[in-house]
Amino acid sequence: MADQSTAYITTPIYYVNDKPHIGHVYTTTICDVWARFMRFAGKDVFFLTGTDEHGIKVEKSAKERGISPQALADENAAEFQRVLGDFDLTNDDFIRTTADYHHRQVQEFVRKLLESEAVYLGDFEGWYDEGQEEYYTETKARELDYTSPVSGRPLVIAKEKNYYFRLSAYQDRMEKLFEEQPDFVRPEARRNEVLGRLREGLADVPMSRTNFTWGIPMPNDPEHVIYVWIEALMNYATALGLGEIGGERYSQRAQYWPATFHVIGKEILWFHAVIWPAVLMTLELPLPKCIYAHSFWISEGQKMSKSLGNFIDLAAIDRYIAAYGLDSCRYFLTTQGPLGATDADFSANHFHDIYSTDLVNTVGNCASRVTAMINKYYGGAVPSESTADNRLRIADHDWPEIARRTVGQVGAAMDRFDLAGAVATALGLIRKVDGFINRTEPFKLAKDEPKSAELGAILYQCLEAVRIASLLLWPVMPRKMAELWQALGLQIDPDDGGLNELAAWGGIQPGITVIKVALFPRMEQPELTTGANA
Repeated sequence: MADQSTAYITTPIYYVNDKPHIGHVYTTTICDVWARFMRFAGKDVFFLTGTDEHGIKVEKSAKERGISPQALADENAAEFQRVLGDFDLTNDDFIRTTADYHHRQVQEFVRKLLESEAVYLGDFEGWYDEGQEEYYTETKARELDYTSPVSGRPLVIAKEKNYYFRLSAYQDRMEKLFEEQPDFVRPEARRNEVLGRLREGLADVPMSRTNFTWGIPMPNDPEHVIYVWIEALMNYATALGLGEIGGERYSQRAQYWPATFHVIGKEILWFHAVIWPAVLMTLELPLPKCIYAHSFWISEGQKMSKSLGNFIDLAAIDRYIAAYGLDSCRYFLTTQGPLGATDADFSANHFHDIYSTDLVNTVGNCASRVTAMINKYYGGAVPSESTADNRLRIADHDWPEIARRTVGQVGAAMDRFDLAGAVATALGLIRKVDGFINRTEPFKLAKDEPKSAELGAILYQCLEAVRIASLLLWPVMPRKMAELWQALGLQIDPDDGGLNELAAWGGIQPGITVIKVALFPRMEQPELTTGANA
């Protein structure tokens, strides 16, 4: 299975009872940024997303609309797939849980669970969160004041005969897992949440339902539908064909297992951090390396609510893209998003500030002023870095070492899934160029003929540092960085890998012609609203 040359990243599969919104776009975008970087760095990456299409909510919604559950699933899955195309996301597959290959493998996995005696038939009576399709004990329901921690809606009493998964038998193994692999759940605040709940003791979890039919039946008892939070989790394995050893999907994809990162929202952490590992242990499959649970977006300082009119749906995101461009939105989501333990605020003022400060005044301005000076002083032909004393070095500006260190730090941050840290480090390289220009004042050297070689070396180093920074920023802003490469006369295909080689100092050849580039136009803040009815 997976080795050092492969990487596997997943989003949660998105529930088709809901339309795509900023949460879906955010999670898929940050996975896309990571996948792009790792491919560029030479990894064989598999990036999975998709839709969760079974469950009582889909069945109810379809009935209300007078259509079949499959028709509803088809309609909304198509919308999710359309959105992925619009946002230029590079997922390698889009799994649908209504697919035949998923159905077959889920039943095969459940057969193995039954054979292991990890599953038994029992009676359930307790509290149930209809929105999350999650069960709670009386103690936990009381702590939650008998309301859903996600939707705020009242929990309901449920009573039925279910198959159960013996999660309680995994208490010791779960405690050992978290002790031996402190980075199994990240960030640390999320890990601490799981540890706190683990200390309360694990209870067996229902594994089947009988109060609806829209789902995959238990292989031994078709009157029971496999609980969606068992079935849906299995998508990460069925997409690779792990339930059909010897099959075509398995032979092509099994090498990617286990996942490097399952990237999820914090509301579904328990299922991924405890239930899923226990199921994998029973199936004797390796565990994912990390469950990364990000926080939520809020809007203009408030929790998102359709009633408040501040819900950031696709229409709202499209307005930002129309005003600022897709790459600017990718940059904002990646750098300002809730990847840590706290929620992040999506506000019009903050978006514009980040666009102006980071993209216009830093990335765009630096690329523009360097290419402008080369055009002004050298007719667009890149000068040589060499002077009579070879490479110019001013004070602490050892550019090859600065660049080498920056590339290493960005790679290390990406390995940790610290996307904002990686981007900040790459941006820091551009800021060093600005500082270098201010310090060396090439516009003054241009008036001093004996300093012409020094001027050329300075401008070469500025351009080369900008080029290397652009390689590191490409996973976040692929279109704009490709535009910059074109202006610099560079032909780069990140899918070919080779990032480290390309980022080695000296990649720009003296004598090639560069064009002055304007990547991010300066603009007044547009009036943008977030509500769906805006």
